[in-house]
Amino acid sequence: MIASFIMEVETTGFGNRLDWGKREGMDGTNEAQDGDFPAVERSRLQEMLSLLGLETYQLQKLSLQDSLQISSDSMKNWAPQVPKDLPWNFLRKLQALNAEARNTTMVLDVPPDARPVEKESQMEEEIIYWDTADDISADIYSFSELPTPDTPVNPLDLLCALLLSSDSFLQQEIVVKMSLCQFALPLVLPDSENHYHTFLLWAMRGIVRTWWSQPPRGVGSFREDSVVLFRAPAFAFVRMEVSSNSKSQLLNAVLSPGHRQRDCFWHRDLNLGTNPREIADGLVEISWFLPSGREDLDIFPEPVAFLNLRGDIGSHWLQFKLLTEISSAVFILTDNISKKEYKLLYSMKGSATKYYFILSPYRGKRNTNLRFLNKLIPVLKMDHSHVLVKVSSTDSASFVRRVRSIVAHVARSPCRRLSLEEMANAARKLGLKVDEDCEECQRAKDRMERITRKIKDLDAYRRDELRLQGDPWRKAAQVEKELCQVQWAGDPPEKHRAELRHRLLELRMQQNGHDPAWGVQEFITGVSSPSLGEKQYFLRWMEWGLARVAQPRLRQPPETILTLRPKHCGAVDFSEALWPEPLGVEHFLREMGQFYEAESCLVEAGKLPAGQRRFAHFPGLALELLLRGLPLELIDGSTLSTPLRWVTGLLKELHIRLERRSRLVVLSALGVPGTGKSTLLNTMFGLRFATGRGCGPRGAFMQLITVAESFSQDLGCDHILVIDSGGLIGGTLTAAGERFELEASLATLIMGLSNVTVVSLAETRDIPPAILHAFLRLEKTGHMPNYQFVYQNLHEVSAPGPKPRERRQLLDQPSDVSRAAAQMEKQGDGIRTLADLAFCDPERQHIWHIPGLWHGVPPMAAVSLGYSEAIFELKRCLLENIRNGLSNQNKNIQQLIELVRRL
Repeated sequence: MIASFIMEVETTGFGNRLDWGKREGMDGTNEAQDGDFPAVERSRLQEMLSLLGLETYQLQKLSLQDSLQISSDSMKNWAPQVPKDLPWNFLRKLQALNAEARNTTMVLDVPPDARPVEKESQMEEEIIYWDTADDISADIYSFSELPTPDTPVNPLDLLCALLLSSDSFLQQEIVVKMSLCQFALPLVLPDSENHYHTFLLWAMRGIVRTWWSQPPRGVGSFREDSVVLFRAPAFAFVRMEVSSNSKSQLLNAVLSPGHRQRDCFWHRDLNLGTNPREIADGLVEISWFLPSGREDLDIFPEPVAFLNLRGDIGSHWLQFKLLTEISSAVFILTDNISKKEYKLLYSMKGSATKYYFILSPYRGKRNTNLRFLNKLIPVLKMDHSHVLVKVSSTDSASFVRRVRSIVAHVARSPCRRLSLEEMANAARKLGLKVDEDCEECQRAKDRMERITRKIKDLDAYRRDELRLQGDPWRKAAQVEKELCQVQWAGDPPEKHRAELRHRLLELRMQQNGHDPAWGVQEFITGVSSPSLGEKQYFLRWMEWGLARVAQPRLRQPPETILTLRPKHCGAVDFSEALWPEPLGVEHFLREMGQFYEAESCLVEAGKLPAGQRRFAHFPGLALELLLRGLPLELIDGSTLSTPLRWVTGLLKELHIRLERRSRLVVLSALGVPGTGKSTLLNTMFGLRFATGRGCGPRGAFMQLITVAESFSQDLGCDHILVIDSGGLIGGTLTAAGERFELEASLATLIMGLSNVTVVSLAETRDIPPAILHAFLRLEKTGHMPNYQFVYQNLHEVSAPGPKPRERRQLLDQPSDVSRAAAQMEKQGDGIRTLADLAFCDPERQHIWHIPGLWHGVPPMAAVSLGYSEAIFELKRCLLENIRNGLSNQNKNIQQLIELVRRL
């Protein structure tokens, strides 16, 4: 039966040449089985690390903070010149979500006396691509020479070397960014030198994906979940010995709707020659297809995982064994079935996994293949439909449709469906290391589970466990605002001022009479851990654990919020009913802040001796989190107020910690929710501000970025404090409303603290009223930050930016909102346009147009290259303005503390 089937395909091919590449060579040319040639393997890994400049990061791993430092390279769109530039170039592009991060161009500056005469004025360029070992020399047993400083490095080797040199948190960041770029993700990381391979479960934890299940889009069909938790059928693609067909090209074709090719699994351009992998064989990659709810685009009606083993299964039997135990079906690409491989496959007898062969009989030993296939049919429970033949005359589109139909058929039938957590359990049983199994990570997870296990009802938990928030904090905040207004009123009655002080003192005494609840005490213990790693693990676990608890309440598709948007309005007016604030880490930190505030207030009033303070160390604990990359709340989103003592306590601790490196630039981003400001900051600087319409915290948050010492003198500062206004600023003008007055005051505070302000707009004329009021108020004081108005195209994939004349028109357009704002600030009709208001000079690029974020239709869309490049140009401009002194005078931390008090 198999013989006749192959003969039929050979004689009746479909007529079109397949353009997937001539041949996928023996991936394992440079790797023997575990235990063979250990000295050579160890040498290869160490030589690769040395070549890339990563050998110094084997004991002290490269951290996330190391990768985010601002340096002179942050302002250059440079190409790497030597292999040691490659890791930093990759990290920089990946941070910016650049779709070309996997295409590494190395420009080698050749000395003049070494250049050929005909190329004297040129530079030698080497272009390196992923999966460059799809074609390898036929001499599969010879070892290639290791790369030298002037030869290309395989990007898969670069990825593996970088992951092996990074700590768990940088690994996680790399994988999360790769996911946003729609790149295939590393699932099993090989380490041939130490003879173990790592299943990257922790690295995947940070990825949350959304999709629409069938039937087509509706509120009930929307899904959002962590990729480590949801179950999906998985299909593995592996190579046995030599295959004329490329796995990567086939996988990309299967995942690509229509004629638009997706390069999820990167492959080599055959015209560039051979670049064999040195350390990356044995890598297992994973990618998912996620439906959009659109029948014209969805290849499959449900999520489907695809796995790709780099290298030959004979050389990586452990990884292949894992794939057979976690996959619904395995596709084996080969030209030849040898006796060795036959025995290996025969050992799979009794497996529940379905097996499919993709053969190229023109290149193979036809009779030998038929003999072994006939023996394997009863063992692997196959029939003729499990053998696919692809020859040069096979029509590529028809072949892809056939593979898709097999995948869809298997997915519809009862089959194995595992989550990544369940896959990790299978990996453990086979002896693979799981990155999440370290003691620090497990202790942190246990503590998180003890806390979240007690959260049954979010509102009840806030009321019973976070007792200092809610009404006590709102009342205290209101009294402090009244006290502040009275002090600025000129000559207020002393009696009224005394009454307010007495009321505030009573409220603070009530707060101080409480002890931290059990859950808060557990949280404090977690962030007080002497182990920095355990502390970081705990915070990440808390973020995910709390999100998991809140998920059923907050799960809703973006359209349910987008439909609330007025047709001609540039912003959504989020109200309490439409935007429930999730329970997050910030609530536990708010509780700590309120204990510190209450205690400090009593000490200032002489009601509590300083020696009896219990919470004086809380700002120091919070500072550690800020220094490790956690956004801290500057303005409380629930009360729209600033806990002054808590914030100044944090800044004092920061001043002590930074000592001589305390020069600061404050950069802020303002805009209504949903205009992409948080995503902009995260893409620009690699930050972790919450993103997503209608699901993030409402407060203003701050993060600290370190400037490299070698660049701080040139830039004029040692650190950049970045403030994200979060959900504080609304998009409507509620005349004389208390909410609007609060928004205007908070916008004034944020801009008043800032050297540089980015105003993010959803529409060209959509200037939030609160921000207009802040500009008016700051003009009176003479404190105007350097500002950049950023118009983000939220709907179209790409659109041309405004031309200079159009920019002038944007600035000169009269605005009803600006007139109303001027009248409320008692400036009459003197300000009619944005140009009058902000002294905008279109020639100095005060208005930016950022293309759409996505290239394609989510959830399978990647970040557009135009978005990434525009964000880089904006970042370069901001840093140039800071370096050239166009922003307000840079501050030290002591000056910032005083400015916070004054504002």
